[in-house]
Amino acid sequence: MARLGFIGLGVMGRPMAKNLLKAGHRVAVHRAREDVVAAGGEDGKSPAGVAAAADIVFLMLPDSPQVRDVALGDGGLAGALAPGRLVVDMSSINPLATREIGAALAERGVRLLDAPVSGGQEKAEAGTLAIMAGGDERDFREAEPFLRAMGAPTLVGPLGSGQTAKLVNQTIVAVNIAAIAEGMALAKRAGVDPAKVFGAIRNGLAGSRCMEDKAPRMFEKRFDPGFRVSLHAKDLANVLEAGHGLRLAMPFASQAMEMLQVLMNDGFGDLDHSALAKYYEKLNAVDLGTADADD
Repeated sequence: MARLGFIGLGVMGRPMAKNLLKAGHRVAVHRAREDVVAAGGEDGKSPAGVAAAADIVFLMLPDSPQVRDVALGDGGLAGALAPGRLVVDMSSINPLATREIGAALAERGVRLLDAPVSGGQEKAEAGTLAIMAGGDERDFREAEPFLRAMGAPTLVGPLGSGQTAKLVNQTIVAVNIAAIAEGMALAKRAGVDPAKVFGAIRNGLAGSRCMEDKAPRMFEKRFDPGFRVSLHAKDLANVLEAGHGLRLAMPFASQAMEMLQVLMNDGFGDLDHSALAKYYEKLNAVDLGTADADD
């Protein structure tokens, strides 16, 4: 039985930790939730306590500052992990921060693998997340059996490559959802049922997994997350920081970010990011809901 640690039992982290438990692993957690303890999780009390109980520690935290604090701060992992231990950061953060944290841990003989995920709460619960990893191949192979309990892992390249892949993913997803909402607003204004347009185009070049999931949500006004608007805005902040640091112009990502800001200002930050439909409804005074959808 593997000795694992998991820090970050939020919307995504909680089902991910539970899937490790379902796979038969021993898992120590920080700030234990009742359902995770009921599933067999052990309360490690603190990041250092989790580190002491685990050979591999998984992180699923909000952003770079939290990962840096847990990994390197007072009472964090760096001071508690023995040399040779492995940390797998599944948070979505800036790749530059990943490399800086990795270098600091390496000075203490601790290895870091970045492995952010895509798929939202539903796929976290189902154990079918897309996992984009960056780091040494030997470290990836060591973590791979445990990552497979949570989804489908792919090694993209050296440390930070997983985070870069996640930023690419979040850029494409944000622009895709916005394009879906914009196109369906055109259909509605033209007097054509957006749901029927969806049925007509879904198997053509415009079709995508994103459209399959998000267009029906728009029509049914079913905006329970999923993946929250506020979290996608956080990811796009990292996208733009990384892009601008590389002197890369990103007009689509920038515009999508502004749309998300409007949604958050309107109080929709906790809705699924398919609520970009609400931005277009407000902008154009249209309603994308189908006639039989619950308002």
